[in-house]
Amino acid sequence: MTPYKLPVIFCLCGCLVQVHPFVWSDLDPVKHIKSTGWYHKIRNLMSSVFCDKHQIPKGKGSYSVGCTDLMFDFTAQGSLLRLYYPSKDGEYHSTVWIPNKEYFLGLSNFLGLHRLMGKFIAYCFGSVTTPANWNAPLRIGEKYPLIIFSHGLGAFRTIYSAIGIELASHGFIVAAVEHRDESASATFYYENEFAAERDNKSWLPYKHLQTQSTEYIQRHRQVLQRAEECSKALNLILDINGGKTVKNVLDSTFDLRQLKDAIDNKKIAVMGHSFGGATAIQSLSEDKRFQCGIALDAWMVPLSDELYSRVPQPLFFINSERFQTAENVMKMRQFYLGGKERKMITIKGSVHQNFPDFTFVTGNILGYIFSLKGHIDSDVAIDLSNKASLAFLQKHLGLQRNFNQWDHLIEGEDINLIRDSNADSVYISECLE
Repeated sequence: MTPYKLPVIFCLCGCLVQVHPFVWSDLDPVKHIKSTGWYHKIRNLMSSVFCDKHQIPKGKGSYSVGCTDLMFDFTAQGSLLRLYYPSKDGEYHSTVWIPNKEYFLGLSNFLGLHRLMGKFIAYCFGSVTTPANWNAPLRIGEKYPLIIFSHGLGAFRTIYSAIGIELASHGFIVAAVEHRDESASATFYYENEFAAERDNKSWLPYKHLQTQSTEYIQRHRQVLQRAEECSKALNLILDINGGKTVKNVLDSTFDLRQLKDAIDNKKIAVMGHSFGGATAIQSLSEDKRFQCGIALDAWMVPLSDELYSRVPQPLFFINSERFQTAENVMKMRQFYLGGKERKMITIKGSVHQNFPDFTFVTGNILGYIFSLKGHIDSDVAIDLSNKASLAFLQKHLGLQRNFNQWDHLIEGEDINLIRDSNADSVYISECLE
């Protein structure tokens, strides 16, 4: 079961472009479309449908939220992160949501679409921002719990900002890793220091499966690397927290020295969506510094059977109603061993793409057509997921907050939640048809 592919809204653009055909051999077909006037009509249409009334939600907690990008070691073996954190109050620039056109091109590659579609979407969405204060100073004076976040297949570090911002607004530091295992739609590194100084990026594209028969082999290899990258990111952040001088390869005004003594190294969790959910589980088995884990609509295929007995930490599965299968949920239940804290809830009316940000920047009609939205309101769905996550984190990180007001959500006690999973009933229904 491969996860639903991400922003299939590109398909819409493909249809719209066809109303004014052009020759594929043109040197610059985007420029050709732009010159005809159709570009402006399509862009205005997409703006009204996608952007004007549909935005990534702000954090609901009491902290202002800052955001910065960090790269440690310019090579492909280094770490690339987007960091969300409690920031000082003040007026700052918003954070660009998807910062390079190569990510849009990577998404079109991931979806198997022509490169032109990525260029066109980049024109339309390249200026979208997310409600976090870019490079704002860290709010100092307290120690924050830390969450390492792992993205899904074909995704990258920036597109789970609704989750990162919400957690940071409640007093967490969230490090969203961009994986270099060829499962991201795109990521970059630098060939050498000279290239890094001149910001001459080398792009690492998404690697398609050769055959379905090799899926487990490739994905298992990747999940091992992903878990290693999560631990590497944790090492680096804790080094900075301990006062070690570490250079951010990226040109940034954010002073890393602010992070010294800012993190409670006894309160660390790992979290991820889809392939990232599997990564979170793999990370728990390999790195006991992660005290608990949250798997959002986890895709369990990459994990080996031997892992079931190797995760002692508390583990919380938050699933969508329309993605999970009985087989996938059965693998989750293999982790339900005696004496181990395990919880599972399902959000009614939700789909796999209710967790990434694409669900917020698309209109209702297109969101439903392309499964970027479920029948539940996207804000309600992510709010349930975030509140349940906060309650679980308080319980297992020993936090002294008021997140226990949402303990009932961990048990699935809400009109929009199912305790455990609906996948068994779906499976039985399908068998009877």
